[in-house]
Parts: sequence; C-alpha cells; structure tokens
Amino acid sequence: MLHITDCFVMGIILFFVPASMVGQTETRHPDKEIADSLIVDTVVVLAKDSVIRSSDTLAVLSMLSDSVVKNSKPIKLTYSKPDPKRALWLALVLPGAGQIYNRKYWKLPIIYGGFVGCTYALLWNQQMYKDYSQAYLDIMDDDPGTASYKNMLPYGYDITGREEQFKPIFKRKKDFYRKNRDMSIFAFFGVYLLSVIDAYVDAQLATFDITPDLSMKVEPTVIEQNVSFRRSGAVGVQCSLNF
Repeated sequence: MLHITDCFVMGIILFFVPASMVGQTETRHPDKEIADSLIVDTVVVLAKDSVIRSSDTLAVLSMLSDSVVKNSKPIKLTYSKPDPKRALWLALVLPGAGQIYNRKYWKLPIIYGGFVGCTYALLWNQQMYKDYSQAYLDIMDDDPGTASYKNMLPYGYDITGREEQFKPIFKRKKDFYRKNRDMSIFAFFGVYLLSVIDAYVDAQLATFDITPDLSMKVEPTVIEQNVSFRRSGAVGVQCSLNF
C-alpha cells in the first residue's frame, strides 16, 4: 500500500514528466535528456520503495494474525445441568422458582394461572357459604326480624308461609358451597404440589440420555424345543426392541 506522501510526490513528478517529453520531432538537448532520465529513475525508486514497504507491512500483518490464531484458545460453551435437590427446595420455598431454575419459563403462566383460579374459586365459595349459612340460621329461628334468607331468593319471590319447604333447600346450598370451598383449598395445595414435583422431575430428566436408536426389528428365527428328551426345532418370528 502506497503512503500518502509517496503518492503526492509521484503525482507531482508524473504531472511534469509528460511536459518534458512532448514533441518527439524536436531536437532534444543532452542536459534535458539527463534530467528526464533522472526524473524517471526517481519515480521508479519511489515506486519500488513503496512496494517494499507495503510487502513488509503485509508480512507483519500475516505474522500477527498467525500469532493470534496460535495463541487464542477455543471458546467452550458450557451448559450447567440443574441440580434436582436445589430445584426441589426452590420450588418448596417459592412456587415457580424451581421452573425458573430449570429455565422452563413457559410453565410459569400455567402454575400461577392455577393459583389464581383456585384462589378465586376459594373466595367465591367462601362468600356464598357464608351467605347461605346466615340465611339458613335465619330461616330456622322464629324471629321475624331475622330474614336475611329473603335476599337469597329471586327478586319479588315470596315464600311467606312456606318456610318449612325451603329449610332443606338452604341447608343443601350451604353444604354445597362449603364442599366447593374445601375442594378449592385442596386444589390450591394440589397445584403447589404439582409445581414442586414438576421442578424436581424436570431437573432429573435434564441429564436423561435419549438415544436416537429406538426401533423395533421383526425377523424370522428357529425356536428350539425339548419334547420327550428330544430336541426339535420350529420356525417362528422374533421381535427385538432397540433402545
């Protein structure tokens, strides 16, 4: 590669060289011919010097690149395998932490969605159980001032004089919502337990080797039999499973 200074000098010299060589029919002076030859020799020397410097620069760059390649160490991408015990304890302390540790982030919406659904069902059934329990207590006593059960009836529906018929209905409603409340609590702990089991099993299966050679081979075979102390053979089919 030519340096900027060399290019500038060569451009000036080459700009004046043609002017000294114009007109081949004119009589050339000996001194002028000597000057022209000196100019041409100078241009050649400068060009050779630039080529030498550029070749030296390329050689140095080549040596540097070879040194970098030889001294550089290969980069190894390592994947840390999750520890099942650590995943278990993280999931026990905080639901979803085991899935984060196992890098299974897509399971978090499922787990927390289950918690939200169970919590909503628990609160809803608890409130309905509380209302029907109070209505059942009011319809069972003889105090006309306690009539909260009327709020549980459709608008404009009157059961005056038929309270005895509705007492078992309110009792069934109370028991129904109490059962649903208890089931919601069990479902909440069930989601929690499933999240813990999933984190532990997922960490265990992270080191499980699944071989691609999973095939079934069916081929004919000869089956040997011992009948009455005599050996006999029979043709059959053999099935082998590779895994």
